[in-house]
Amino acid sequence: MTRPIALVTGASSGIGESFARLLAQRGHDLVLVARDEGRLEAVAKEVADLHGAAAHVMRADLTVPEQLGFVEERCRDSDAPVELLVNNAGFGSFGAFHTLDLDTEIREIQLNVVALVRLTHAAVSQMVPRGRGGIINVSSLAGYQPGPMNATYGATKAFVTSFTEAVHEELKDTGVAITALCPGFTRTGFQETASVPASSVPGFMWQDADEVARAGLDAVARNRAVATPGPLNTTLGLFTQMTPNAITRRMAAAVIKRSAS
Repeated sequence: MTRPIALVTGASSGIGESFARLLAQRGHDLVLVARDEGRLEAVAKEVADLHGAAAHVMRADLTVPEQLGFVEERCRDSDAPVELLVNNAGFGSFGAFHTLDLDTEIREIQLNVVALVRLTHAAVSQMVPRGRGGIINVSSLAGYQPGPMNATYGATKAFVTSFTEAVHEELKDTGVAITALCPGFTRTGFQETASVPASSVPGFMWQDADEVARAGLDAVARNRAVATPGPLNTTLGLFTQMTPNAITRRMAAAVIKRSAS
């Protein structure tokens, strides 16, 4: 039997790498997208050796229009259709907005929002006529409230969640599922890359990348609009949604200040 194909962006590390392993284990062939070709090749070899999965490596910087276009074309390929798209690629930045490099902030928006929207559109345009398919857009609990010192990242993730929920409603009765996955603190190295002070975050608040990826796959299989992995994150998400932004932004600023001190 032909194995279904899943395309995963940001597949060279962290949650994306976990998605790749779990999807291969569950019987998918893969298209792996990231900038680090060497790491992608290592993941491709691992899933082939362990699970017999065919994995095609696409080295691409999704903030570069031409390279993003190549991945869009792959999402539209009707000869080898993508049955599941995982929009996982993204990055964050930390600091007072006016002190940060503006070009980097724009790149963050390009990757976290523009690339995700373009790839979602490319995939959905093929999935709806087929009457099947799934998309996981990796968002974050950070998108549930304004995030001082994390303003651009939080705003991009607020967009991802809102966008995904709206498209989810549009796709009802089409056979196509779309889910916003909203993890909290996850052991991936993301915080170090974004220079986020997280050393004071207690251990019980952290999740493993496999746990988060598994929650996303289970949620899209049930066609849930939003998935928040773990009972603690679910509670935090509900709290922030029910609390006025004037309060949550001050609370977030206080937590960041304490963590950075």
